[in-house]
Amino acid sequence: MLFRDDAYLQEAHAKVVDVTDAGVVLDRSQFYPTGGGQPGDTGRLDWDGGSCVIVDARKGQGQQVMLIPDAGAAWPQVGTEVTQTLDWARRHAHMRVHTALHLLSVVIPLGVTGGQIGAEKGRLDFDMAEPPEDKAALEDALNALIARDLTVSEQWITDAELEANPGLVKTMSVQPPKGAGRVRLVRIGTGKEQIDLQPCGGTHVARTAEIGRVRIGKIENKGRNNRRVNLHLDA
Repeated sequence: MLFRDDAYLQEAHAKVVDVTDAGVVLDRSQFYPTGGGQPGDTGRLDWDGGSCVIVDARKGQGQQVMLIPDAGAAWPQVGTEVTQTLDWARRHAHMRVHTALHLLSVVIPLGVTGGQIGAEKGRLDFDMAEPPEDKAALEDALNALIARDLTVSEQWITDAELEANPGLVKTMSVQPPKGAGRVRLVRIGTGKEQIDLQPCGGTHVARTAEIGRVRIGKIENKGRNNRRVNLHLDA
């Protein structure tokens, strides 16, 4: 999963290792597969004598990523050397929204009951009995964190270390995947400036200022003690 090492990688070479009715599997993938509220990447595969558009990426067996070509497209065969190219504008927008949602969970320090990431907007659902009294103040606090241009980095810990620190997990309905022996944490800020650390397998920008200004949209009532806060990229 090349995106784990470099979320900014836009093009990479690979070899086809499997082709099934469900899609194409490469030996190394820069396409993020749908998961954790983040959509699968789209883009293109090119090879000697052919190409196809990738309309989605899904999790396969183990650490495999299954790439879904456009309907009716020619598929590369097993053993073919291909060049994979992301729809970078879409991926980068997902990275900005995803990181902004982590910051939203900082300015609203409540349990998260759900979430979704898009290319222009995202949302988090919170264990919240009443909506925030001052949405403008919430938006100002969020943009102030973004403007601090904090570093976004990662750290890996063992399953046992996560179990010993349950406070790292903000999501109430979905627990981070365990069983592989280690869990990836995403950190925002370093040292005394650290403001967030939580398990996450998604892609993020390298610094918060890259997000740009955001706007808090509609705050919806989604049931008892459940409020949905919508977030929009301003540009």
